[in-house]
Amino acid sequence: MTSRYRSAGAAQDPGSLSPRRRTVVKAAAASAVLAGPLAAALPARAATGAPAFLHGVASGDPLPDGVLLWTRVTPAPEAIPGSGLGPDTEVGWVVARDKALTDVVARGSVTATAASDHTVKADVRGLAPATDYWFRFSAGGTDSPVARTRTAPAADADVPSLRFGVVSCANWEAGYFAAYRHLAARGDLDAWLHLGDYIYEYKSGEYAARGKVVRPHAPANEILTLADYRIRHAKYKTDPDLQALHLTAPVIAIWDDHEFADNAWPGGAVNHTEGAEGSWAARQAAAKQAYFEWMPVRPALAGTTYRRLRFGRLADLSLLDLRSFRSQQASTASGSVDDPDRTLTGRAQLDWLKAGLKASDTKWRLVGNSVMISPFAIGSLSADLLKPLAKLLGLPQEGIAFNTDQWDGYTDDRRELLAHLRSNAIRNTVFLTGDIHMAWANDVPVDAGTYPLSPSAATEFVVTSVTSDNLDDIVKVPEGSLSAVAAPVIKAANRHVHWVDTDRHGYGVLDITAERAQMDYYVLSDRTARDARSSWARSYRTLTGTQKVERTYDPV
Repeated sequence: MTSRYRSAGAAQDPGSLSPRRRTVVKAAAASAVLAGPLAAALPARAATGAPAFLHGVASGDPLPDGVLLWTRVTPAPEAIPGSGLGPDTEVGWVVARDKALTDVVARGSVTATAASDHTVKADVRGLAPATDYWFRFSAGGTDSPVARTRTAPAADADVPSLRFGVVSCANWEAGYFAAYRHLAARGDLDAWLHLGDYIYEYKSGEYAARGKVVRPHAPANEILTLADYRIRHAKYKTDPDLQALHLTAPVIAIWDDHEFADNAWPGGAVNHTEGAEGSWAARQAAAKQAYFEWMPVRPALAGTTYRRLRFGRLADLSLLDLRSFRSQQASTASGSVDDPDRTLTGRAQLDWLKAGLKASDTKWRLVGNSVMISPFAIGSLSADLLKPLAKLLGLPQEGIAFNTDQWDGYTDDRRELLAHLRSNAIRNTVFLTGDIHMAWANDVPVDAGTYPLSPSAATEFVVTSVTSDNLDDIVKVPEGSLSAVAAPVIKAANRHVHWVDTDRHGYGVLDITAERAQMDYYVLSDRTARDARSSWARSYRTLTGTQKVERTYDPV
């Protein structure tokens, strides 16, 4: 990557609470939407009548010859997100090799309509591989901010290194998105991965920071309708730190449950009451439509987020959709988790993943994975820790040691996948995971019960939440105090776990070379502070050919 961008920078749901169910429909009339907090928060320039770019610009899913560009235009004061109002508006776009946009390499236009909530995408092709580009949108004499993006290396390129930001679980009401700000300030990312829970669906006050709302989201009700989901996505896109990160590098995103509702599966969700909150089929369809409108994601199949991207000969990245095809979560651990008729991935997606891993000719096989694949047993935690940990993970609080929302609840799929890696001698598979609101560095054993005598088939790096409550937040004790007690017990019961931090918020930076894949874990000083500081916490790596994690004592 001869033109790699570098600049100086700052050195279940198993991942959420399970709030009590609501049985009252929280529908919002159009007049309430128009008068709601999102409308009140719009900058004054939206009221002038001129088009405005109030939700930033973004890029995503980089290819060797192209990238997907995204924005949302507000063409008139009444055309706020979710309103269904506003005229069709032509939106021009331009891509250049320089930030001043003088060396233009591509330009075009798209039409923003109320049918797509005035969001637009431009799938630009014909670009050079492994190259920084800058782009801008324009409408009615108004220009958007200028953003940087980057194409992927050529498929056959010998790539010396790659660097990705890695994030998950950003709850608006629980704090500020300082993790995004610190990643944006680095200036050295080829792309950033969002591994799910980009938004949360709860009503205001239901899931916040230790029960306290740091900043109210919109709409105030639990999101149920297409308008609701559009408004919630729009609110997130007004965050300045999120806008800043979208301005600096392309995102590669998958969804998890909270883009829909807590512990979602094709037939429903924990956080959905059929009838009282409308039909699940309609709610799921609305959530998917809003997601694809508001995210710079290129779906591989209609209505899914599983797809594969390649970064030269160094790595490919298989991105999973673990919500659209799964069986309902098991209600107990009494054998149903081993039922071969139950699936997390669905047959077609699992076959696609296995075939892609086997056929891959890259040095590293990365898997974007929304729920933890490593086995997890609670072990002999004391009662005062067991209940809050079970609550965080969505476990039965009597102490049954399974999280049935993640791969532990679908063990036949996991056995098949890990056996495939072993029998085909597929090396250097690294799962990149979010959801669980804790940071982990794991080997992925074929048989956890006999590990380390049983081999490790892969490795897994799990990033903690950007803002969503973790273990110390549930118990409401000082940060770090529970991890000091719980981590040794968790590691003793799970010998494949090299490290777990149950208490802190932050993000990861994944750096890949031919010799190793390394995750640097960063933590935030205070998720509730706008100016929260970031500091390096730990680093773990897997050396090529080992299928095991080891600690390293410096970030890259």
